[in-house]
This record gives sequence, C-alpha cells and structure tokens, in this order.
Amino acid sequence: MARRSSAVRSNAPSGPSAGVKQIRCAIYTRKSTEEGLEQEFNSLDAQREACAAYIVSQRHEGWVQMPDCYDDGGYSGGNMERPALKQLLAEIEAGRVDVIVVYKVDRLTRALSDFARIVDILDRNKASFVSITQAFNTTTSMGRLTLNVLLSFAQFEREVAGERIRDKVAASKKKGMWMGGPVPLGYMVKDRKLIIIPEEAETVRLIFQRHQACGSLKALADDLAARGIASRLRTMKDGRTIGGQPFKSGALYWIIRNVIYAGLIPHKEALYQGEHQGIISREHWDASQALLNNNALRPHTGQPSILRYMLVDGLGRPMTVAHGRKGTRRYRYYVSKPVEGISEPTWRLPAGDLESLVRIAMTELLTNPLRLQTELGQLDRDHQLVDTGNTLAEQLKAPMTKTPGADSIPSSTCSRQTSRPSLIHCSISRRACGNRSA
Repeated sequence: MARRSSAVRSNAPSGPSAGVKQIRCAIYTRKSTEEGLEQEFNSLDAQREACAAYIVSQRHEGWVQMPDCYDDGGYSGGNMERPALKQLLAEIEAGRVDVIVVYKVDRLTRALSDFARIVDILDRNKASFVSITQAFNTTTSMGRLTLNVLLSFAQFEREVAGERIRDKVAASKKKGMWMGGPVPLGYMVKDRKLIIIPEEAETVRLIFQRHQACGSLKALADDLAARGIASRLRTMKDGRTIGGQPFKSGALYWIIRNVIYAGLIPHKEALYQGEHQGIISREHWDASQALLNNNALRPHTGQPSILRYMLVDGLGRPMTVAHGRKGTRRYRYYVSKPVEGISEPTWRLPAGDLESLVRIAMTELLTNPLRLQTELGQLDRDHQLVDTGNTLAEQLKAPMTKTPGADSIPSSTCSRQTSRPSLIHCSISRRACGNRSA
C-alpha cells in the first residue's frame, strides 16, 4: 500500500468570539507504518479527531482549526523527510499557521536534533506547538527539561525498535528466509517466499551460461541483445512501466553477483542456505564470480599517458592511448581514432618517444621569453610570463614517475599537439598562462 501523506479537508468549527485574537491551529498526524491505513477509521483519524476536540475546547482562547490537516502515514519519526511535515513547516514560514497541534510529541519527531530544528523554525516565526496528551510549558526551564526527557525517551524507543528489527532480520536470514527487497529476475513472491518462474529462470540460466562462453559483460550484453533477450517488464504503483529493454552491462553484473540464484541468502559477509530453490548450482555461480574477479579493473601501475585527450594527427583525427605487450614488456602507443570520411590509414606513434619530443619542445618554448610572448601576444607582461614559463618548464623537467598525475604535462597549459611523421606542432593555452601569471 502506498504511504498516506496528504492535506485532508475537515469541517472546521466556527471562529472565536468577537474581540478575541484568532489563533490558527493546524493538526499534524503521523503513523510509522502503513499497517491499518486502509481501514475506514485508522490511527491518523483517531489522532485528528482528538486534536480537533482539543481545539474546540480552547475556542475561548481564540483557537481556530485550519481546514487543512497534515497526515504522514507510513513515515518514520526519525527524520524530517516527510511530505506533510515539510508542507506544514512551509505554511509556518509563510505566516499562515500559529500553532501545531499533535496527539503526542513523538508524532512530531523522535529525534532531538530534528526537534531543535523544528523549534527554531517555530521561534523564528513566532509560532508554537501543543501536545494534547502531555502537559508541559516550554517557557520555563522545568518545562524544557520535561520536553527534552520525553524526546530522549522517544529517540531511545526508536533506536531500540531498530535494534530489534535488525536482530530479527539477522535471525531470519540465518534460517534462510527471504526478507524482502527487489524481487530477482526468475522469481516471484508468494506467502513471503521466493518461487521460481520457469520462463524467467531459463533466461537466468542462459545469462550464466553465455557469461562463461563470452568471457566479459560487454560481450555478454551484445550476445543477449542479438538473441532478443530483454529485461523483465514491470508496472509500477503509479502506473508507469519499466523494463522490456536489452540488458546493459551494469544490470548483468548485479544478476551474476546475486548469490540468491545459487539458493543462498546473504547477510553482511555471511551466506546461509536459503529456503528457496536455486536456479543455478553453487559451482556455476562460483565460476562466474571467478571470471568477474579476473576481469575486474586493476589499479594503474604503469607510466601515465601524459598527452591523453590532447593529441590529433596530421588529418585532424583525435588520438587515443593503446597498449601492446611482448613477453613481459608493455608498450604504449598513441593511435588515431577512425573518423567518417577519412579513409587514410590511422597513425600509430610510440608514446614514450612522442612525449619526450613534446617535453623538449615545450621546455624550449617556456624558457624563451620572446617566443612565449609572441605566442601569447602579451608583450606588456614580460616578467610575469618569464616567471610562469620558468615554473612550468621546471615541472616538465621533473623525472618520470609511475604515479598518475605526478608527471603529467599540465593539461591546462598544453592545449593541443598535432603530430605528423616529421613534425610536431604544439599549441599553448593562453588562458592557463594568463591565470598563472595574474
């Protein structure tokens, strides 16, 4: 059932007697769970009815019930992420509400930190709140102490309830019970148990089988798309339909990592034998995990490609980084990307040699004030450009390291290099030198 959070129209009683200042009262109700909200007269209605009766008893003080009530059904009091509460606080900020009326203070919040925020909003807008079943006066030190004690116990009760729930979930999972969440592909829920859907189970088995054959998630996604295999089509509570699309690598990753398919239930770092029937064997699942782990990205420990994203070849095609291996040696290259309309062969240049040439060219340029000023067209800033050029040149002369970023040519300085078999043309960023010399 969807959470209940709405402003409900109410038959507000008649206003106060003439000459009495009107105090506008808004009723706020809350229930932590959705259980029972479908009933014709539920907990929210009972809270509202009691609050409305209290407002009527205060008519001689000028209290008037606002026609809108603010109900948060199915929302925890442990935070302020509640639609009706947010709407009510906005009304207070706008000066349209003078008093919040609640059944108990823990209906408003169960967290001391949130209560401090709410009180700050109320004080700033000269508003207040009333708990009809708890009499205390917050204008005195004793009243504030009483309120803080009540809220401390409310927060304690919430935390203890959370611990009980976590303990129950842990005990249930140890018994192999499924404790909710998104229903995995291949299963449906019946009597709170996972039941296999034969047609979808075949899709799951095919995913695991083809993963071993294809060797990677990208190849697996392409293979399934070619076979016309699509994700489960689901209708959401708001009527939207999602799914029915070819599987992406990310979705396949979570399917293959899901140990539920092997008949197990996970809890933190432990695995327990589940009550449900597995779709694949544990051995098949373990083999897919080994393949995923083997294909996982590893930290980059080689030399950084310092001209990445800054190179184009003589035909204007961007150049990207490529690698090769011979025995235990690893080679780096800068390779042209294919561009539609250009049929000439792509360029493939040794990365180390090209980077050394660019370093030499950039160092010579940066340490030559006249050339640097001519390139940038800033003849009126000699000393600043000389200092900046020398600083950047020293960075380029630093020894090569294996830490990405520690040895890179400043990308903000070197904007583009155009490579030809016998010529390298370097362009320098005017904005970077201007910023560094300013």
